[in-house]
Amino acid sequence: MQVLSVASEAYPLIKTGGLADVVGALPAALAPHNAALTTLLPGYPALAAVTKRAKVIHRYTDLLGVEARILKAKIGDHPLLVLDAPALFARGGGPYGDATGADWSDNWRRFAAFGRAAADLASGVVPGYAFDILHAHDWQAAMAAAYLRYAPGPSAPAKTVVTIHNIAFQGRYGYDIFPELALPDAAFAVDGVEYYGGVGYLKAGLEAADAITTVSPTYAAEIRRAEFGMGLEGLINARANRVTGIVNGIDPAVWNPETDAALPARYTARTLARRRTNKRAIETLFALDAGDGPIFTVISRLTGQKGMDILAASLDELVALGGRLALLGSGDAGLERAFLDAAERHPGRIGVRIGYDEPVSHLLQGGADAILIPSRFEPCGLTQLYGLAYGCIPVVARTGGLADTVIDANEAAIAAGVATGIQHDGVTPEALSHALRRTMALYARPDRWGMLQRNAMRADFSWDESGRRYADLYAKLLEPA
Repeated sequence: MQVLSVASEAYPLIKTGGLADVVGALPAALAPHNAALTTLLPGYPALAAVTKRAKVIHRYTDLLGVEARILKAKIGDHPLLVLDAPALFARGGGPYGDATGADWSDNWRRFAAFGRAAADLASGVVPGYAFDILHAHDWQAAMAAAYLRYAPGPSAPAKTVVTIHNIAFQGRYGYDIFPELALPDAAFAVDGVEYYGGVGYLKAGLEAADAITTVSPTYAAEIRRAEFGMGLEGLINARANRVTGIVNGIDPAVWNPETDAALPARYTARTLARRRTNKRAIETLFALDAGDGPIFTVISRLTGQKGMDILAASLDELVALGGRLALLGSGDAGLERAFLDAAERHPGRIGVRIGYDEPVSHLLQGGADAILIPSRFEPCGLTQLYGLAYGCIPVVARTGGLADTVIDANEAAIAAGVATGIQHDGVTPEALSHALRRTMALYARPDRWGMLQRNAMRADFSWDESGRRYADLYAKLLEPA
């Protein structure tokens, strides 16, 4: 099966979050399952090194108003296509906005053009290229499915899969952009791209897709309800027979404490004592007091979705219980200030680094004792999977992929020897307080804490099973009607 994976990010070329890790891992995950995957990315400046000598396979004189080329390159050992459209993507800042964090005003054109190019590749416009499946990730790629539905090229279009990594981000714009999208008038309909009088990119893709996936089974069920569906729960319920939840995996070539070059001391589940060296490195880097008490970590966007407001309000209690915190993240300015203020109140007990640093994130997983993830909703989550792999015990809200991947250390699970973390119901100060106290009590029992770490590190969240499930889904779509 020939699969075109269409996404706005892919590790290691361009990354702002977990989407990049997933897209970057998919080619290798699918290769053993009769699925050859080609990745299509926008031509950001970060891709300049891999496209310097790339072959031009297609040229546009007018791709939604701009000149563009499709370039052929590689991402690692796997095929990569890049939409080289300087007017849309050759700019500073991030992939979605400028250096201040403000979204680019022409994102509607940038990612519509991206979707149009993907649809062209998947329906015979580009000579020599044919795909059985077009797999679009999130709103930035979802218009590819709409273009295949309403304006395909000369060949039979590929079957389409749209994966929802986070339904809260939908790509919604006013009606005024519709005439610029080069779609037929019929596309502006309730079962098309129209969404509350405007245009919805994710909504359009979900309406057009042959299959819809989310990144965990629990999230697939949650988005059928208004509190999680973000306005799209009606569509999800109407198309429920096409919705599947497949848990993300992690790449053991990148996330493996036995081989991780970012760790001062590498270790396995049999050599957990070596983690102390990494813990000492965290104390130095984050200016924390040395000690044997637990270090909690946060590696996160600092947003309400992630429950960071509740955590910020609980930091005095965390310190009073004997915990320390090392935080790496950025986001809402008010939350950044709240954590920095807490670090000033509790020098030596709370250390904060605003921003993101990939090697530091590995160090935190490899040396901290527990990772706090009190998310209000979490489609899958990757940081808890990294925590499991590194024996950094996840303390998580019982939602989405967090509920699917962490086994709560209740008495029955401890007795059965299967517990891997701590879950709490609801994102409230009371729920988080109870979870912190449970964590401290478990940490005070080295036998139980060691069991949690070993169980966590034995859990298999590689891409083997998830890759097989995606390949099975593709194969089912290609079965004769």
